[in-house]
Amino acid sequence: MQLNEEQAKRYSRHFVLREIGVSGQKKLLSSKVLVIGAGALGSSALMYLAAAGVGNIGIADYDVVELSNLQRQIIHRSDKVGALKTESAKETVKAINPDITVKLYSERVTYENIEEIISPYDFIIDGTDRFESKFLINDACVLAKKPYSHAGAVRFAGQTMTYIPGKSPCLRCLMDKVPPLEETAYCSKAGVLGAIPGILGSIQATEAVKYLLGIGELLAGRLLHIDGLTMKIRTLNISPANEKCVICSKTPKITSLLQSKDEYTAGSCSISDL
Repeated sequence: MQLNEEQAKRYSRHFVLREIGVSGQKKLLSSKVLVIGAGALGSSALMYLAAAGVGNIGIADYDVVELSNLQRQIIHRSDKVGALKTESAKETVKAINPDITVKLYSERVTYENIEEIISPYDFIIDGTDRFESKFLINDACVLAKKPYSHAGAVRFAGQTMTYIPGKSPCLRCLMDKVPPLEETAYCSKAGVLGAIPGILGSIQATEAVKYLLGIGELLAGRLLHIDGLTMKIRTLNISPANEKCVICSKTPKITSLLQSKDEYTAGSCSISDL
C-alpha cells in the first residue's frame, strides 16, 4: 500500500511515533473496527478511530437523533435531529477523514444477527447503554473469539475494560448474569455528565488502535474506573478468567446465543441512550 501526499501530511504525527510509523499506519488503514451504538461512547470512539485512519469502520445503531442526545453525543448536530444516528455519524466521520470506508447497520443488533454483523471485524467497541445489550455483545464476542472493549458511564463516573479471547476475563467473569432492572441506573433516569462517556470512548478507541498494532498494555484483566467529581482514576486488577464463568471457562454452560436470548431481550431502551 502506497500512501499519497495528502495521507503523508494527515498521518505525519503517527509517523514520528516509534510504535506506529509508516508501517503501523498502513496496518491501521487496512484494519476493521465495529462500533455498536452511535451515542456518547460511540461518538468519541468513532471520531478518534476515523482521525487515526482506521480504514474500515462499521457503525451499528437503529435509533434516531434526539435533542436530548446532543448534551453528550457530540458526533451529531442540531440539524440532524430526527435523522438516523448511523447516517449522522457517517457524515461526521467522513468529514473528518475521507480516506475511510464506513459500513452502516441501521438495525437493532440482536442475538439473531450479531454473529453475522461482527464477523468481518478485527475489534469491536461496545458503545451501548443497556446491560442486556452489553451481555449480548460480550457473549457474541466470546463465542466468536473476537476482542472487544466494554465501557459504561452514569452520573459522574464510568469504567472500561478490554476482552482478549482466551487471555483475559470477560464481562460474565464479573457479573454472571444481567442485573435486575431495579438494581441498575441508566443515564436517562440517573443523568450523566457528557464529558465522562467522551473520555471513556476515547480510551476505547485507544485500546482498539493498540490492539490492532500490537503495542502497549491493554486493559485486559484490568478495569479502569474514573470518578469525574474527584478526578480519581483507578485501575483494578481482575482475576484471571473465572474457572466457573458460564461462557469463557473451559467448561462453559453457554455455548450458543440462543441459550441466553431471554437475557438479551429484557430491555426496551435504545442501545445508544448513553
